[in-house]
Amino acid sequence: MKEITQLAAELGRRLQVLNAHVTTAESCTGGGIAEAITRIPGSSAWFEAGYVTYSNRQKTEQLNVPGELFSTVGAVSREVVEAMVKGAQEKSHATFAVAVSGVAGPDGGSPSKPVGTVWLAWGVAEQMFSEVQHFPGNRDEVRRQTVKAALEGLLRHAASEISNQG
Repeated sequence: MKEITQLAAELGRRLQVLNAHVTTAESCTGGGIAEAITRIPGSSAWFEAGYVTYSNRQKTEQLNVPGELFSTVGAVSREVVEAMVKGAQEKSHATFAVAVSGVAGPDGGSPSKPVGTVWLAWGVAEQMFSEVQHFPGNRDEVRRQTVKAALEGLLRHAASEISNQG
């Protein structure tokens, strides 16, 4: 918990340097990334909105994720998390966004997407970055590692923007 709080606080410092805002679009973490961010006093200066879209229907309704993606590539996919980022940025007008969708367990996994499989995507203005992770452990551990990876990715991209300005 302490490490995640420190990551969120550092994210806030970097976003304030950039005069930028962040939004989150979460599935398997159930709002955990937004909770970590809003744990930081003053986060209203740089946190815009958090979308918890656990069901596919809500991913479509709240974030404009094309419904056909769920039948073609599945909810735990690069295409879906990238669409979640775009939808969250469009709805919130935030420069930075992160989206996550994964299989936290204990069930729900498949041979191609076992428990611990998580797709993450980050948007910075018009740029998109995504990756798949395979986190070990139980449901809580997978969710915690996902929150940490999401914040670390936001920090990397904020640092890159700061260095581009310098």
